[in-house]
Amino acid sequence: MSLLQELQDRSSNQCELCASKDNLKIYEVPPISTGGVDGSLLACETCIDQIENPENTDANHWRCLNDSMWSEFRAVKVVAWRMLNRLKKEGWPQDLLDMMYLEDEELRFAEATGEHLDESEKVIHRDSNGAILQAGDNVVLIKDLKVKGSSMVAKQGTAVRRISLDPENAKYIEGKVDGQTIVIISDYVKKMSEKE
Repeated sequence: MSLLQELQDRSSNQCELCASKDNLKIYEVPPISTGGVDGSLLACETCIDQIENPENTDANHWRCLNDSMWSEFRAVKVVAWRMLNRLKKEGWPQDLLDMMYLEDEELRFAEATGEHLDESEKVIHRDSNGAILQAGDNVVLIKDLKVKGSSMVAKQGTAVRRISLDPENAKYIEGKVDGQTIVIISDYVKKMSEKE
């Protein structure tokens, strides 16, 4: 069974956030999704657009979280928690957050993007050129890096896709090189453009 079919079965073929039945797509939850059913959800174009483009957020659309925040599925709970945090200045989302419960592992996943922090609390990750890095960005190594604890050398020019950010250290990012997740110092990477 394909991932799309599994998500359609799980969700009764409707958006797992707002219950819309139109324009449904797979949404992989960043920063580095585990993929598969556990790291993805079925969402409509409206929800995905507002998740990915905060400037398009319509607070009233997200009143649907009153129901979807109780989902038994990790990916749905994590996105609901992130959106409630984004909207907490509206008032009503804070009441829902106060009622919501996430297991420790779910909470770590939900906090991984740092969206719940105020601007003053956020750790800003920058590449070697000073460009701001976001969770899910693609970067390229600008020098050969010896991977501690192994004989592996990550070569200059290696693309590292869908990075995650260390929430406590602005110099550390994580990504997969040759199928192995490694910690990389942000001074040794350059952000890739959308076209690369």
